[in-house]
Amino acid sequence: MSVDTAPVEMTERSIVARSPGMRKVVHRLVLTVGPVLAALALAGLLLLALGVDPLAYYGYVINRGLLSPSGIQQTLTRMAPLLFLASGLIVAFRAGIWNLGADGQFLLAAVTAAAAGPYFAAIMPAWLAVVLAFLMSVLVAMAWSFVPALLRAYQGVNEIITTLMMTFLGTSLANVLVKLVFLDPGTTVPQTRTLPVEDRLPRLFDTTISSGLVLGLIAIVAVHLVMTRTSFGLRLRIVGANPRAAVHSGLAVPRLTLAVFALSAGLAGAAGAVDILGVQGNVRADWNPAYGFAVIPMVFLARFNGFAAIAFVLLLSVLSIGGESAARRLGVPNHFTLVLVAIVLIVLAIAEYIDHRFIQSRKA
Repeated sequence: MSVDTAPVEMTERSIVARSPGMRKVVHRLVLTVGPVLAALALAGLLLLALGVDPLAYYGYVINRGLLSPSGIQQTLTRMAPLLFLASGLIVAFRAGIWNLGADGQFLLAAVTAAAAGPYFAAIMPAWLAVVLAFLMSVLVAMAWSFVPALLRAYQGVNEIITTLMMTFLGTSLANVLVKLVFLDPGTTVPQTRTLPVEDRLPRLFDTTISSGLVLGLIAIVAVHLVMTRTSFGLRLRIVGANPRAAVHSGLAVPRLTLAVFALSAGLAGAAGAVDILGVQGNVRADWNPAYGFAVIPMVFLARFNGFAAIAFVLLLSVLSIGGESAARRLGVPNHFTLVLVAIVLIVLAIAEYIDHRFIQSRKA
């Protein structure tokens, strides 16, 4: 009695046909999730060295940042500026430009929003005041990126150096503006005037979640679609992949470079505006949350994919909000979350290096 083996053979062939795609997915998952898990383990060893139980620390982080009702609302609110920053970094990195000036652009935009918001709210409807303050903040951030953009576009000056320098200058200038130009004379603490709660961005439903979260989600989805589905995004990706080929193909590389800087900085400015107009209400002297540098590893872990970046921004928000609670309870330094993010970046770089060497050895 003969047995028909055709269905089995077809199944085997289909599995083999799908295996390269499956291997690619597994490979990406390892390079994405692996550094996060390794960083958590290394940070746990560091906590042990400090005499802190890592399981207790991570337990507090998860409970406060993700499980408690008030904590999850703070986490989602914290995501709003981080999503805008991630959007701006995705635009820049996909175009082959290292905009490391996001923190300076963020702070100057935040100070602009904090100064313009209360002033406009006193002379016009609150919604119009928020819109105008938001637009002014975006324009200020875009203007602050103009010098690095010109130097990169027309002189070929490395933007890593210029944007870092502009971040330092922007941080210092923001403090000067808060302490001198926009100082609220009615307070003893050096800060700008405070935008009343009722004049800020509306909350979602009956929660404390700022509607800036919705704006941030719209921004990052729009950036992803523009970069992957439009001719403009294709031109930017060509410039990032091979600038010389872009020149020979007739693309206006200097103009595209200026456009990338403007978009990236504008989104960073929108992050600062959303944080002030939706949550903080004012800017205090020497305030610098350093969101920009914290978001960079998340963008790399997401492989410049907007949808994946949402998940990693959520992870960063949970670590940030939960880490603040864990620090108070266990005596861990408040900036330990930044240490964890730095470890993620280092492990990611090592993983990419090993993967690159492995691929080169296989080709050889």
